[in-house]
Amino acid sequence: MLGIEEIGYYIPEGRISNYNRKEQFGIDDHFIEQKIGVRQISVKGADEDTSDLCVKAFADLCRKTDVDLNDIEAMIVVTQNPDRNIPHTSAMLHGKLGMPARCACFDISLGCSGFVYALSVFQGFMAANGMKKGLLFTADPYTKIIDPNDKNTTLLFGDAAAVTLVSDKPKLVSGQFTFGTLGSDHEKLICNDGVLFMNGRAVFNFAAKVVPDDIRQMIEKNGLSLEQVDRFLLHQGSKIIVETIADKLQIPRAKAPYATHDYGNTVSSTLPILLADELEGTAETIVICGFGVGLSWASGLLKRPRQNQ
Repeated sequence: MLGIEEIGYYIPEGRISNYNRKEQFGIDDHFIEQKIGVRQISVKGADEDTSDLCVKAFADLCRKTDVDLNDIEAMIVVTQNPDRNIPHTSAMLHGKLGMPARCACFDISLGCSGFVYALSVFQGFMAANGMKKGLLFTADPYTKIIDPNDKNTTLLFGDAAAVTLVSDKPKLVSGQFTFGTLGSDHEKLICNDGVLFMNGRAVFNFAAKVVPDDIRQMIEKNGLSLEQVDRFLLHQGSKIIVETIADKLQIPRAKAPYATHDYGNTVSSTLPILLADELEGTAETIVICGFGVGLSWASGLLKRPRQNQ
């Protein structure tokens, strides 16, 4: 049985306060605190690249649990902002960590839905090849591609990385997943000539319409009801998006926390960072749902394995 054993993450210390940008963008405290919900964004150092963020996330993982790199049979990096176009970031990270040559490495190019997609893909890859330990990294430093004068993006996105240890000694195991893509609207969130563009209203409408139905379908696919879920970890696109989805599902907002006030939307790392705090918690059944760039979405169910109950 493969699943999530532990999660480490790294959020850079650098910050840009949105309160200091109220005059620049014509916003007020209500917009910051109740609409986007991001008081400040995290910003990587000028000397930190995508793989460097991953290395620091791995150091955090090692502080939480013993990891012998010789036992790691596969590693993936989920990113759309790699160190280089060639080679794949996982190969560069493999070298920086000094991993064994027999370790399989590949990247997955996905953004906000990336962790959920990757968890399914990676566990399937490992199971099909008889593997017992692997590392799933997420790192999408959007400050590489954000125009600091673009209100629609610069107030929301922060830099971070996370690493999930997938092993045969899990604290959480997966149920069935659901996935979807609305590729005809891919231009609503796109990088043109190295600069990110986002139609915020279109992305909000997409999430509000698609995500609640997908979560319901996923829960039904797993033979459960909404009432049987202890926690809903939703991609932290903004505070109002998270609250809107919770309201449409008719669940208490406390079950679907918004918790990224002090570092922002960290894209593919959002869910594993939230999930790290749940590993030692009391929630027995957790929904994870990522949605955004593509436009794409994915939902999954995580449960405590029976031996841990």
